[in-house]
Amino acid sequence: MVFGLANPDRFMRFTRPLMPVVWAAAVGLLLAGTWLSFTAPEDYQQLDTVRIMFVHVPAAWLGLAAYVALGVSSFFALVFRHPLADAAARAAALPGAVFTALALATGSLWGKPMWGAWWVWDARLTSVVVLFLFYVAYMALRAAIDDEAKAARAAAVLGLVGLVNLPIVKFSVDWWNTLHQPASLLRAEGPSMTAAHLTPLLVMGLAYMMLFTALWLTDIRTEVRRRRVLTMRARAAQEA
Repeated sequence: MVFGLANPDRFMRFTRPLMPVVWAAAVGLLLAGTWLSFTAPEDYQQLDTVRIMFVHVPAAWLGLAAYVALGVSSFFALVFRHPLADAAARAAALPGAVFTALALATGSLWGKPMWGAWWVWDARLTSVVVLFLFYVAYMALRAAIDDEAKAARAAAVLGLVGLVNLPIVKFSVDWWNTLHQPASLLRAEGPSMTAAHLTPLLVMGLAYMMLFTALWLTDIRTEVRRRRVLTMRARAAQEA
């Protein structure tokens, strides 16, 4: 089923009825998550600052998840030279960069009252900056090369190289002595957060995932249409 959707025509037919559902789910979850975030009680240590986490943590999750989508799509585009995989990699770059930038910005807003500094160059923060730079470099490389086929191959290689940074981001707090707090959810002894704070965090995480999915599919569909138009123009020019 999944490999069948690699055909652009099948992909377009399959995703057409899904688009309004995915967008509606994203908007609904965002509204619910925002309401839960503002009505959640203060944290006994972080006070009202805890509400920043409901934006920061899901943004960081999606920054990583979007790069996984970019890297896996780049692999299929480079190895199998499938245009839809290249379109998927290209479509993941901008939303991923935005989510990563949001994670960095909200992390700084949280860090000032909690750490007393807007920014510290510890392993987690530095590796997330590197992740953001990989997104920027991927988009810049595609824009810098006029030949789309060469741009796609070069960007795919860069996208695969960037995958090396993902485990560094994930495990940096475990591998090095870092100011950033360790994982609060995926722990052997269970989440360290109370249900009052865990619920809005998970709802916002799901909302961000649905929003990325909606943006990603929309961008892929737009790219497929763009390439079809270019192909039609090229054929018309040849016939003329």
